Amino acid sequence: MKKLIDINADLGEGTGNDKSIMPLVSSCSIACGGHFGNEETMRTAIQLAKKNEVKVGAHPSFPDRDNFGRKVMSITKSELTAAVFDQLLHFYAVCETEETEVHHVKLHGALYNLAAKDAPTADAVVEAIVATKARPKLYVPFNSILAKKAENLLPLVYEAFIDRRYNNDLSLVTRNIPNAVINSPQAAWEQLFQMLSEGCVSTISAEKKEITATTFCIHSDHTHSVAILQYIREQIKKHAMKLL
Repeated sequence: MKKLIDINADLGEGTGNDKSIMPLVSSCSIACGGHFGNEETMRTAIQLAKKNEVKVGAHPSFPDRDNFGRKVMSITKSELTAAVFDQLLHFYAVCETEETEVHHVKLHGALYNLAAKDAPTADAVVEAIVATKARPKLYVPFNSILAKKAENLLPLVYEAFIDRRYNNDLSLVTRNIPNAVINSPQAAWEQLFQMLSEGCVSTISAEKKEITATTFCIHSDHTHSVAILQYIREQIKKHAMKLL
């Protein structure tokens, strides 16, 4: 079983939880203007991450503030590349002034889900990242189209979710379906521990599916995110594990 793991959260999204969550994670993905955020919110989150020695990543999305980046936008591949490129450049510029390394890039919401299964979308995202001339790590779902498109161009980190249930194809269960979100700290830990110890996850239909990950995400807008993270930190310590 893995003894070193990374717990990440999506921050800088205006949830009001950043100060409580940041000390409990080891990496964070910060909204950079697509679904939320501006220079001030990025800078505040980056400074908070530095204070807590948390690795910093960019969290680009569809340029859709009205829907918080949670709906697929009908835009061209070139428009999507340009949108992600602009978000990354903006974020990189703030990181540079804060003398902070950009550790990774992780997509947000509908863009994350679509790039995992749609080749043109994945291509658009990879092209945007490569065009910045930087080579941050890319957080990707296991066995996704995005992982396949990026594997020879960027260093990959496989990601799984602590607070969401999985379908049999390893996509996340849609939020409007009952039990799609895991609210119990104990249940969240059980899912994480199963992924760490068995290399699999129990789907919403009770099937076990192989999954590989070294970084595990919790959503900052989850009502019980702080309680879940506190419980997981306790369990990590009990099992002689450490955060990266």
